[in-house]
Amino acid sequence: MLKTIWMSDPHFSDEDDILGHDPRVRLENALDHINGNHSDASFCVISGDMVNQATQENYEAISKLLEKLDVPLLPMVGNHDDRKLFRKNLSLPDACMKEFIQFSVSTPSGLIVCLDTLKVGSDAGELCEERLDWLRNLLENNVGKPVYIFMHHPPMAVGLPMQDTDGLADGDVFLELVSKYDCVKYLFIGHVHRPISGTIRGVPFSTMRSILYQAPAPRPQWNWDTFTPSEEAPNIGVITISDLGVNLQYEQFCRFEEGIYLK
Repeated sequence: MLKTIWMSDPHFSDEDDILGHDPRVRLENALDHINGNHSDASFCVISGDMVNQATQENYEAISKLLEKLDVPLLPMVGNHDDRKLFRKNLSLPDACMKEFIQFSVSTPSGLIVCLDTLKVGSDAGELCEERLDWLRNLLENNVGKPVYIFMHHPPMAVGLPMQDTDGLADGDVFLELVSKYDCVKYLFIGHVHRPISGTIRGVPFSTMRSILYQAPAPRPQWNWDTFTPSEEAPNIGVITISDLGVNLQYEQFCRFEEGIYLK
């Protein structure tokens, strides 16, 4: 059995609060919870948006804070990240692509794949031909092994305002690819700041709450002009993978009031 911790969207800032939320307090609470309860995990995936503003100071600060984590880290890029600063400050597997923060990790329970969906200068994501070819070759060479894919941008509509503006461009191309391979068992998706689960073209998927702030439910209706974070506590995900399948537990690690600047 493989046990993995999943965090997403810390939007870390060394000095600023983000929409009234303190990213330092939230991340410290998450790390303390993981170390106290899940130090037996094989690793911890953070599925993108490591920082809110891609500065050297923010990457240095989050890198130093993440040294507290007792679990090996698999960091990923999101639309708020910068690849050059990311590589400079965070450790990556040796097998990581040269141009992109995209890699796989082999485990006895299957292959963990972390995709790079960053499109420079855009909140939306993309998978260029080079990244898609890398994934295609990986799937072709591992048809007999279960594959679990982590990615930042959702390749499908998720029922929130972001689906029309900042999901994965040409998500249909990605979905057409992965749906051809029975070895692809699950998609784990960041960016959404909200827990959503379902299937798409026969492939199960789940999105994750941010460890910083949460997107509201789709009703009452909202848009980016009226956006206000939901008053919901942050979560980590605790994933266990075995021959029987995937179990994802959303786990609260602090009260909503922790790290909130109340008006």
